[in-house]
Amino acid sequence: MRNQIIHGGVGRHETFTPRYGWLKKGFDAAKVDGNVFSAPDAIERLGVGKNMVRSIRFWCLAFRLLTNEGGHTNKGQKGALVPTKLGNKLIDDDGWDPYLEDIASLWLLHRQIFGPPFQAASWSLAFNDLKISMFDIKQLGRALISASQQYEKLMSLSENSYEKDASCIIRMYASASQESSFDIESPFSQIAIIREAGEPKTYRFDLTAKQSLPSLIFTAACFSYAYHTQPNQRSLSLHKILFDFNSPGIVFKISETEAGRHLDRAARLIDGVDFVETMGYRALQFNRKPDELFWEALENYYSSNRKRNIEI
Repeated sequence: MRNQIIHGGVGRHETFTPRYGWLKKGFDAAKVDGNVFSAPDAIERLGVGKNMVRSIRFWCLAFRLLTNEGGHTNKGQKGALVPTKLGNKLIDDDGWDPYLEDIASLWLLHRQIFGPPFQAASWSLAFNDLKISMFDIKQLGRALISASQQYEKLMSLSENSYEKDASCIIRMYASASQESSFDIESPFSQIAIIREAGEPKTYRFDLTAKQSLPSLIFTAACFSYAYHTQPNQRSLSLHKILFDFNSPGIVFKISETEAGRHLDRAARLIDGVDFVETMGYRALQFNRKPDELFWEALENYYSSNRKRNIEI
């Protein structure tokens, strides 16, 4: 999977983090007209500025809510887009969570950035290859540029674009404080995967337990990872889950103890799935295709969540 990030872009978000309502707005518009983002009246139809139109398109692709019609990879802003299965299931009007009111949906979408087809290469570089524990925007930008040097197609891209990505990553996930220069807080600041490090405008990845991350969402991410890396196998080691490139452990920044707790809990909720330990080797084992189990885990979570809300 590591080499596939060369197909991802840099700086395509137009400096905007995803905003409240943007994903639903873009999804609904594309469902009516797949060419809406390149339409002459796109600004009027979406009710945002020209650069924001391009940003909404980028984020809908990055979160895999929309995809290029016919499965083709189109560069720039050209080409019709169509809803994905995830888009229809999650944010269609009768979907699981159309307005992303459940923080679990933000965790789910966060994970989508780190699976192929890649749209945002810098996110993978930041989460996998960052060698410093604390960083400001300039330090993160330099780290992204350094990490990009191992990929021929990425090393030639603009350094300024990597610096814009560094700013976007921090503004996307870190809560806006009164002292910060953040314009509008991103909904993804709710997952708090990046926090202030104590010094002004300095940040770090939060490695503590993620209380808002449901076990079934984490386990669905494991099945998605298995599907993209070893689709014909029926076992995924905890070591891979925690440490491999773009693995759930890396993407969610969680510990071995926390990952084991999530997998053990989810295994009790999904038929044919076990979290086992043999001679110190721990693994997620399953008797069906991982892509099937990905959807089953999500259906399980959202149906249970809906039931709880009805009872309340």
